[in-house]
Amino acid sequence: MEQRYVGRSGLQVSSLGLGTLTWGQETDEHDARDQLKVFVSAGGTLVDTGDAYGDGRAEAVLSELIGDVADRDDLVLSVTAGPSPAPPHPELRPRHDTSARALLRSLERSLRRLGTDHVDLWWVPAWDAAVPVAEVLRALEVAVTSGRVRYAGVAEHTGWQLATVAGEAARAGVPVVAAAAEYSLLHRLPEAELVPAAVHHGLGLVARSPLAHGVLTAKYRSSVPPGSRGADPERAVHVDRHLTAHGRRVVQGVRTAAEGLDAEPWEVALAWVRDAPGVTSTLVGSRTGEQLDAVMAADALALPPEIRAALNDVAQ
Repeated sequence: MEQRYVGRSGLQVSSLGLGTLTWGQETDEHDARDQLKVFVSAGGTLVDTGDAYGDGRAEAVLSELIGDVADRDDLVLSVTAGPSPAPPHPELRPRHDTSARALLRSLERSLRRLGTDHVDLWWVPAWDAAVPVAEVLRALEVAVTSGRVRYAGVAEHTGWQLATVAGEAARAGVPVVAAAAEYSLLHRLPEAELVPAAVHHGLGLVARSPLAHGVLTAKYRSSVPPGSRGADPERAVHVDRHLTAHGRRVVQGVRTAAEGLDAEPWEVALAWVRDAPGVTSTLVGSRTGEQLDAVMAADALALPPEIRAALNDVAQ
């Protein structure tokens, strides 16, 4: 698997990253073990987890596999701070608390669960309008200078928010090197401002949900399969927003491209994101090692320029 530099930093990660959002929940420890084996055997290095993933269960499962399935030094641990606290008043929406106190407490929880003394890439989970950027950067600086964090990134920021953080981080000497955002053929919003801002400031983009929560696998063309995300009341909202006339046209375009390449729709959709301008790595997840094995094998697919152009047009 290709290893890529994250923006203009010296950090290298695999072009596909392994997401652990479902570990400890839908994915038990045995399937997680199989997935990590498949991933590292394919040359994968970037493993993404977080304090809020399953209330810490994903980190706990991963910790049991580090040193057994894969050496710590062979992995690039990507960890998102969290979780969101309960709102102080019922009428207020919950928010991500990015105060220095909350961020550093989250880091300590993650390090303790993972059984490691540092993480390689630590994500600020979201923009928090209640906290000054300078305070967020102070927390990142403390984490980096203490050796607990190698590099930092920001997740779910808009273009102007990313530019604000990146500009102040550069002046403060804090190594903010990456941005993470949902990005797919059905969610191209990052292309408007986020990707240009990341490229301008020398940050690499880590793409999340590259298959649009499963819609780009084409399994929702005629109905909602039992056991799928679309059948889960709590997660269906992410699927439903793509089940539109535009979404159907894009899925059909992906299917047509896949037929011409003798590939699967999800392979085409994944390859499109992986090789999009500005993208450093693309996070993928699965329920079993067998499913992930198919994803890793599909990493060899490269889209011809004319097919990429056609997909860009249909997904405009």
